[in-house]
Amino acid sequence: MAKSFEDLLELARSRGPKKVSVAVAQDRDVLSAVMKATELGISEPILTGDRNAIEVLAKDIGFDLSNVEIIHEEDKVEACRTATSLVSSGKADVLMKGLIDTSIIMKQVLDKEIGLRAGKIISHVAIFDIATYHKVFMVTDAAMNIQPDLNQKKEILENAVALAKSLDIEMPKVAVLASKEKVSPKMEATVHAKELTDMYKKGEITGCIVDGPFALDNIVSKESARLKGVDSEVAGEADIILAPNIDAGNALYKALTFLGNAKSAGLILGTKAPIILTSRADNEEAKLNSIALGVLMASK
Repeated sequence: MAKSFEDLLELARSRGPKKVSVAVAQDRDVLSAVMKATELGISEPILTGDRNAIEVLAKDIGFDLSNVEIIHEEDKVEACRTATSLVSSGKADVLMKGLIDTSIIMKQVLDKEIGLRAGKIISHVAIFDIATYHKVFMVTDAAMNIQPDLNQKKEILENAVALAKSLDIEMPKVAVLASKEKVSPKMEATVHAKELTDMYKKGEITGCIVDGPFALDNIVSKESARLKGVDSEVAGEADIILAPNIDAGNALYKALTFLGNAKSAGLILGTKAPIILTSRADNEEAKLNSIALGVLMASK
């Protein structure tokens, strides 16, 4: 079981390298992360974008491009299409966003001709390594689905479980987040949490352990759960936190990152291949961790 990103990087090294198609690669932090992933033997990049801009940045950071494939395309939309096509055609294993708006790359991902649709809900999973918790854990969905219904939450959960399996977590523990531990008909998050737990008990959700509703303190602290009388094998041991909506998920993501100083990584799942869709605010380390995560997901 991975307890840190160092563990995940080592696991990715053992399963790599995988080909990572970078869309509009002329971004300093992205290229720095790609360079490090290449040096570690995690990935083999294919860089699509403005060749001159890529080469100038690469020279500045000391990235030797002599053995790296570069596809010159100055138009950013066309660079995105080319990078996405490389993945949908099987020439690359993972798609990575570079210097381009998320809406533009996602339009290519959803394109009927060259896209990566897989007939599943597309969701975001973030993974965190923080000093106050004893292992890495995931938060989903903090970026894609605004107000998922019950069935969508089930699919979001299943996407995250698939990622957890790729990290060698054999039976992921899923905690369904709400603002309290008891079911209230007036609070949809608690009702959905109970229904998802019932689905698990009926065998409609498999390959993991699901419980809820939980307030956040019960998810991350066995002592808090004990004091509140919450008896669950998931309490204090969660591998996945399923957020009730994008507001809760995004707030938790940013609190962990900016207040908790957590190390992080993120992926878009539910597509034919994993998509590394990091924020411009994410540092080089977060981008490197996300590449490792994408490689692991592509290796499952």
